[in-house]
Amino acid sequence: MNGLVAIVGRPNVGKSTLFNRIIQNRKVVIDDQPGVTRDRIYENAEWAGKNFVLVDTGGYVPDSEDVFEKAIREQAQIAIHQAQVILFMVDAQTGITPLDQGLADILRTSNKKILLLVNKIDADVHESELAQFYALGLGDPVSVSALMGRNIGDLLDIVVGHLPENGMIREETDKLRIAIVGRPNVGKSSLVNALLGADRTIVTDVPGTTRDAIDSIVRYHGEELVLIDTAGLRKRSKVKEAIEFYSTVRTLSSIDRCHVAILLIDAVQGISHQDLFIVGEIIKRKKGVILAVNKWDLVEKDTNTARQYELAIRKALGMNSFIPVLFISALEKQRIIKVIELSRRVFNERGKKVKTSALNTVVDEAVRDNRPPATRGRDITIKYATQIRQNPPIIALFSNYPKLIPDSYQRYLEKKIRTAFGFEGVPITLVFKKK
Repeated sequence: MNGLVAIVGRPNVGKSTLFNRIIQNRKVVIDDQPGVTRDRIYENAEWAGKNFVLVDTGGYVPDSEDVFEKAIREQAQIAIHQAQVILFMVDAQTGITPLDQGLADILRTSNKKILLLVNKIDADVHESELAQFYALGLGDPVSVSALMGRNIGDLLDIVVGHLPENGMIREETDKLRIAIVGRPNVGKSSLVNALLGADRTIVTDVPGTTRDAIDSIVRYHGEELVLIDTAGLRKRSKVKEAIEFYSTVRTLSSIDRCHVAILLIDAVQGISHQDLFIVGEIIKRKKGVILAVNKWDLVEKDTNTARQYELAIRKALGMNSFIPVLFISALEKQRIIKVIELSRRVFNERGKKVKTSALNTVVDEAVRDNRPPATRGRDITIKYATQIRQNPPIIALFSNYPKLIPDSYQRYLEKKIRTAFGFEGVPITLVFKKK
């Protein structure tokens, strides 16, 4: 990947703080607990007119057999392999540790441009701390304070000087963005990995492994799509740790920037109140939504199992029964390509434009069959309807008393519109205006 800059280092030296300082956004989870950043996080960045991709890695622990630290080490190795410039961060306050030395030994064999960053040098009087880091054999160390922003501009001048002129990163706003969301441990990262055919995110059997939202690119019939693997989302009342709080915020942010959200549920556990909460968050944001029942291979089945299971889901969804349901197994790679195909279909539905004449024909017929109930002694009429927006679809209906139309009648009209025009998996907004 051209123009990729990776930040690596042992846990808790300030990598995520530097990442956020450079992109000027609270993008990753920061906490004083080592190993909080477990996956590598990508983000577009810009300096002096040159764009590049910045990647923050989990804390790098070269020889640990801990399940998380081993996975983090593998993730950092992938980032090192991909990057053109590597920012190796150490801590001026703790000096050189055996972990720093071990990682330096690895980096020296990478044949990449390595910049040794000595973090937490908050003032010029502490510059003398740099001398000891020459022992790492990585050239002249660069003093920075990620927290205070000291020397960050000088650092970025050096970074972009090592990037090729053709390393510009173009905007990818035209790509279909699919967010994989759901409760912890339902298989979100496993689904992403199955679709990619590579271990893009850390997958273990510990709930809540993925704490940040991870973007990946997948190709489908020559088209590039963006997959966003998010942290497990829980109701706010159950989010107790600061880490879980920020992860929940990141997940909601991922829903905000996707076109279609795949809500993954566990086939064995069934749909829960937490799942319905997530549905509500997706619909509130007017995103396309698909409900994928994962681990379907673990369910004992007969010829009616899927049908009965789907009916139970639709009953739980209530008025949100427009959401398509898909039965998959990420582990066995059963019907996972249907996730992409259905996402593309829902994306197209979200951008659908209905002709005004056809829309008025459907609305007129619905009103003739079932007139709006009189309210406060006033007869309500609906004169005209037109779609005023796509992505997401918004339909305006003009009435003599728009504020008096009850919710039940609004749902009736939406159902008639859906029956006629589809909008599968897509929330529709009906706006009633004064005629």
